[in-house]
Amino acid sequence: MPSNQDYSYKSSGTNNDGNHYCARDYGSSASNQNSYHYSNQDGSYYYSNPNGSTYYNNGQGGSTYTSSSGSRSNSGYGGNSGSGNGGNRK
Repeated sequence: MPSNQDYSYKSSGTNNDGNHYCARDYGSSASNQNSYHYSNQDGSYYYSNPNGSTYYNNGQGGSTYTSSSGSRSNSGYGGNSGSGNGGNRK
């Protein structure tokens, strides 16, 4: 995600469990205008990026990146690393 891309904050906050979220509007030129991320007390976090990609990290060394075209890449899930289906989203 380009660091110089303009955006405006839509909302952010922390719920009763201490989990944080932040939503941003990247405007009409972004593939995903309403991007957001959240981070949880258990160390997991998820990003929905303005280019249409997503990234999930389970907080225990496992992560899943999904490109805007739907190609998925996993890392750190033991025997389930590499491309394909794997990882759990909250």
